[in-house]
Amino acid sequence: MNEREAPLREEVEAAASAVVDAFAATDRDRYFACFDPEATFVFHTEPARLDDRAAYERLWDEWVAAGWRVVSCESSRRRVQLLPGGAVFTHSVATTVETGEGRESYRERETIVFRADATGGLIAVHEHLSPDPADAASADGDA
Repeated sequence: MNEREAPLREEVEAAASAVVDAFAATDRDRYFACFDPEATFVFHTEPARLDDRAAYERLWDEWVAAGWRVVSCESSRRRVQLLPGGAVFTHSVATTVETGEGRESYRERETIVFRADATGGLIAVHEHLSPDPADAASADGDA
């Protein structure tokens, strides 16, 4: 694949699964290998955009040092939009983590933007997480 060709849907699914699987395993090296060094990250839990992979790696290391690890991460409602030289992947994600404060579970919506890399594979250049409104609605119903 070159920058003018769209990837195959299966290639995007595989690249997205690699991100999710590495995150679910709390496998730092495998997870960050899925992202371009210049990738940006927008997380609703953080006050500012992370402007490169190194910034997120530092944040990840702080989380782990405080006792954070992923217990489970499940992807559903996947959608792939193919573009010349890349793709946009969106899905819903249900995550449970262990923290220094105890176990937390939440549901989010995630967008990952991929582009073709020099080897013809796909690498993530942007990740965006937002809360899933359905999760908030179910939490309100439990109150």
